Amino acid sequence: MQRYRNLSGDSGVEAYEIGDDFIKVRFHPGVVYWYTERSVGAAHVAELKRLARRGRGLSTYISQHADVRDGYARKEPED
Repeated sequence: MQRYRNLSGDSGVEAYEIGDDFIKVRFHPGVVYWYTERSVGAAHVAELKRLARRGRGLSTYISQHADVRDGYARKEPED
């Protein structure tokens, strides 16, 4: 996973991993959420990827969009 830049300084996001049709987001304390095009839609996944690469706004976007916040495909503890 790639470390999230956290430009705001107060994000709960630690890291992310981008795939063709998904993004995995690791939040403190190590819980990983998978957001897929199937679970939240291609437009949301594209925006999550953009925000992850930007290093700002990812956690806010997830928390402000209930269909994303509650629509993750999988949740797992970090390996």
